[in-house]
Amino acid sequence: MALWFVFALMTAAAIFAVLWPLSRRGRSQNDASEATVYKDQLSEIDRDLAAGLIGAPEAEAARVEIGRRLLAAADDQRGPPVAASVRWRRIAALIALIGLPIVSVAFYLPLGSPQLGDFPLAERMRQPNANQSLDNLVAQVEAHLEKNPTDGRGWNVLAPVLTRLGRYDDAVRAYRNSITYNGESAERRADLGEALTGAAGGVVTAEAKTEFERAVALDGNEMKAQYFLGLSAEQDGRAPEAAAIWNSLLAKSPPDAPWRPLVQAALARVGGATAPPLSDGTMAAAKDMSAADRNAMIHTMVNRLATRLKQNGDDVEGWLRLVRAYMVLGERDKAKSALTDARQAVANDAERLQQLNEGLKNLGLDG
Repeated sequence: MALWFVFALMTAAAIFAVLWPLSRRGRSQNDASEATVYKDQLSEIDRDLAAGLIGAPEAEAARVEIGRRLLAAADDQRGPPVAASVRWRRIAALIALIGLPIVSVAFYLPLGSPQLGDFPLAERMRQPNANQSLDNLVAQVEAHLEKNPTDGRGWNVLAPVLTRLGRYDDAVRAYRNSITYNGESAERRADLGEALTGAAGGVVTAEAKTEFERAVALDGNEMKAQYFLGLSAEQDGRAPEAAAIWNSLLAKSPPDAPWRPLVQAALARVGGATAPPLSDGTMAAAKDMSAADRNAMIHTMVNRLATRLKQNGDDVEGWLRLVRAYMVLGERDKAKSALTDARQAVANDAERLQQLNEGLKNLGLDG
């Protein structure tokens, strides 16, 4: 309603601006006009001539001059007929009162959106046009942050996108600004360490390790920081320490945690051993078993999966689970054999083969 009220006021102001000049009257003609004065002067000359105050030649010259002025004044006062002037003013007023609103509405209805709410810059950035590329959206956010460098929320949104785009140096700067303007947290410290590691080509540098240690000090359950601390130990040649860190991480992780396959593959890489992930029902059934019984149960499950895949080799996720299970169990020969069988099974399906290769890369194997 407020928008329509403003439009109504604007329309009224425009109509008033048009009607005001039309409502003013022209100059009135009265007895004190210039022509009346000249006529009085002619009469006065006749009286002076009759009284003998002036001679005939002077009187004639005065009449000629006053007559010239009288004719000029009459020409100046001649104008359009009053009736015609009033008629045109009425037509102009009618157009202003009726035509102006009609024309305004005719333009606004197809072009305007009276029911559309406010849509500020921040909202447009959060809900980008689907036709815009990610690079264009990132450029818009960066331009906004150049003008508003203390916008902590903007840095917090931009930093992970830069990491995904592989712009690690820019991501490091964004995370530092996010920490400066949003405050310190375990997640931000871990994200900064990840960006520093990416900028170093995957090597956990001393600076990155410091950030991961700060993250763990703030939150002992920060999973990303613990994984990279294990990776740092592996890169330094301390495989047992890396295995201990990753085993501890798995022990604290829920069974459906998305990072479990990555950690399990890392454990297999350093020769660590841990049980493959089990369903909640299987874990409950195995709770009271001895270690030997649990190990036998796990092998039975893996063998059952291998048998099923030999009968139906289209299950890429199943092949990846089988390879991962053999690696976790330390049976690398069986893992390699399963990998070969998997590639043969999906060799004629380019999409499944690509999915398999990507999954093997996530396991740390050559895809």
